[in-house]
Amino acid sequence: MKYAAGFPRTRSGRKWWPVAWSFFLLVSYGRVAARDLALDELKERIANTSPGQRPPLCIAVSERQLEAATRLYLEGDPGRAQAALNDVTAYSGMARDYAIQSRKNQKQSEIAIRKMARKLADFKHTVVREDQDRIQESIDRLQSIRDDLLAAMFPSGVKK
Repeated sequence: MKYAAGFPRTRSGRKWWPVAWSFFLLVSYGRVAARDLALDELKERIANTSPGQRPPLCIAVSERQLEAATRLYLEGDPGRAQAALNDVTAYSGMARDYAIQSRKNQKQSEIAIRKMARKLADFKHTVVREDQDRIQESIDRLQSIRDDLLAAMFPSGVKK
C-alpha cells in the first residue's frame, strides 16, 4: 500500500485524521458538558449514597465551588463568588460530618480541606481589601473544620 504525501490512509483507503479529529471534538465537548452537569449531579448523589461514600462527593463539590469562586472574583463578581465560597465551607463541613460519622475518608478529607485553605490563602492577596476579609473568614472556617477532623482522627485519650 502506497502512502501519498500528507496523512496516512487506513486499509480501506480513507484518511483517518478527519475521524480522529471529530472523535476528539466530541469527547472534549462531552467533558465540558459533563463537567457543567456534574456539579448538580454530585449534589444529588450526596443524598442518595451511603454515609461512607459521601465525604469524597462533598469534597468534589467544594473543590469545584472553590474554582468557581476564584474565577468569579477575577471576573469582578464578588456577590456570586461569596455564594460559591459559602458552598465551599458548607460542603466541607458536610464532608467532615460524614467522615466522622462513618469513620471513613477522614484523612483524605483533611488533606483536601487543607489544600483548599492554602489555595484560598494564596488567592486572598490578589483581591481588594473588602473581599480579603470575606475570604479570610472562609479560611478560618476551613481551618476549624480541619481541626475537627484532626481531633476525630487523633483523640487525645490514653493510649493502650
